[in-house]
Amino acid sequence: MTLANFSAPGSRLLLGGLLLAAGLLPGCGGAGGQGEPTDTATSGHVAISVDETFAPILESQVDTFQKLYTDAHVKAFYQPEDSVMLALLNDKVKLAVVTRELNEAEKAELTKQTMTPVVTHVGIDGLAIILHPSNPDSLLTVAQLRSIFSGQTTSWKQLGGKSKLGDINVVFDANRSSTLRFVRDSLLRGQELTKRVFAAKSNPEALAYVAAHPAAVGVVGVNWVSDHDDPTVTSFLKTVRVASITARPNPTKDDFIPPLPRYLAPYTPEQLKANSDLQRYPLQRNIYLINREARTGLGSGFASFVAGQKGQLIFYKSGLLPAKMQARIITTQKND
Repeated sequence: MTLANFSAPGSRLLLGGLLLAAGLLPGCGGAGGQGEPTDTATSGHVAISVDETFAPILESQVDTFQKLYTDAHVKAFYQPEDSVMLALLNDKVKLAVVTRELNEAEKAELTKQTMTPVVTHVGIDGLAIILHPSNPDSLLTVAQLRSIFSGQTTSWKQLGGKSKLGDINVVFDANRSSTLRFVRDSLLRGQELTKRVFAAKSNPEALAYVAAHPAAVGVVGVNWVSDHDDPTVTSFLKTVRVASITARPNPTKDDFIPPLPRYLAPYTPEQLKANSDLQRYPLQRNIYLINREARTGLGSGFASFVAGQKGQLIFYKSGLLPAKMQARIITTQKND
């Protein structure tokens, strides 16, 4: 497998330049607005762009939608987050599936186009920390992860656990992925990323790298390892281990939690304080649909499906938390 080193951080290109570059790409079926639209909420053709982290679950959403509405044809393009947003801004697609809302520059660009996008929160996702099955240190704190990702911890021996493994290599799914952005923005918060970091070409390649390198740490979207009914997921889980994480200081073994739906619930600080048994998986993020259709076309129909009961059940079945069907935890008394 070939992995690429992350390029050193530099100044970002201006949004206008990025839009021009994306504008040189060929249009995607029905997304460029040629002639009068012929699609409806349940028929026709539409192109959508999806953060490639969510490929497994969006493939299920698209497949189910098209089986229910046989005249609907949804073409999904799975790309890194930056490419997803550029395709949306350039009207190459009508719908984007991402892990963040629009930033101010993107809002301003759509305002110039007299476009008012509709942003819908549809689910809660998490980042899964992937380890080799032989690694005994499968319980990690957020502080330890921050130290690994910032390069302060470079060897498993520094963690003081049972591992005799050596230098740690960190692998992400792609150079411009939403998982990388989350680690930089939400976990490192301004700290430099470790120099021992590599980019695979996809989530499956990141998983394969960890499966072949005992000292590696992989970062992938939870839905690549959460749906135990998916044969692809079960094959991945035979070759890697999903770490359990806690944000609590001085944790006990029971404080470490896996990225399961019940731990993705968006508890408030007050709820967490009132019930010490409750925990939120610390590496979680929201999933949004951003719709730029100016009418009720097939993009709007698909967005309504994903946000509706059937689409939300697909999220839950796939091991993510639906935005509108929250998990409920019942705490029972322990016997003495």
